[in-house]
Amino acid sequence: MKLYYHPASTTSRIVQMFAVDQGIDLDYQIVDLFTGEHLKPEFAGINPNCLVPVLEDGDFRLTESSAIIKYLADKTDSPAYPKDLKQRARVHEMMDWFNSNMYKDFAYGVVYPQTFPHHKRPSDAVQAGTLEWGKQRTQAWLKILDEKLIGPDRKFLCGEQITLADYMGAEMVALGGVVGCNYAPYPNIQRWLGNMKALKHWSRVHEAIDGFAASLKDKSFVAV
Repeated sequence: MKLYYHPASTTSRIVQMFAVDQGIDLDYQIVDLFTGEHLKPEFAGINPNCLVPVLEDGDFRLTESSAIIKYLADKTDSPAYPKDLKQRARVHEMMDWFNSNMYKDFAYGVVYPQTFPHHKRPSDAVQAGTLEWGKQRTQAWLKILDEKLIGPDRKFLCGEQITLADYMGAEMVALGGVVGCNYAPYPNIQRWLGNMKALKHWSRVHEAIDGFAASLKDKSFVAV
C-alpha cells in the first residue's frame, strides 16, 4: 500500500503516526506541498481535491485521513478500532468532534493563517478578526475537551486503551506547538498529550513539523 503524504501536513501525520505505531507497512510517497506539487495535473489525477493524504491499495484509492485510518485498522484488525458497536460509535463520535469543531476553529482560525501565506487573510483587520475569533472558539473547545471529554481519570480519549480517536485528536492539538500554544491551563489535555508523545515513534514522525516550529521560534504569534 502506498501513502501520498507530506510530514508537515497534520492530516498526513494522523495516518503516518497510526501506521507506524501499529506496525502497518506503507510505501511513503512525499508530495511536496511547499513547491506546489499537490496542485500539478499529475497529482490532481490521483486526488482531484489536490490534498494529502491519499492511500493506494492496488487499484483502490482513498482520501481523507479519517477514512484512511479506519480502512487500515479494519484491514489489519487493529485493536485501536474496537469491534463492539457502542465502543466503535464512541470512537467515531470523538473523531467527528475533532474534525467538525476543534480542527476547524484551531487550525484554520489560528495556526494556518499565521504560518502559511496562502491562508493569511487579505487585510490586517480581517486577519486580526479571524485570529481573535479562532482563539476564542478554540479556548471554548479546549475547556470542553479538558473537563468533559477527557476528565481527570481517562488515559486516552475513549478510556484506558488507545483508539483511532487519539491518533487523530493528538495531531490536531499538538499542532499548537507551531505557534507556541501553552496547554498548562488544561491539565487533563496535557496529561493525555503526554501519553501520546510517549509513544515509541512519536519523535521520528514529528521531526519535520518540530523543525518547522523551531524555524519560527523567534516570531510572535497569537496562541491559546
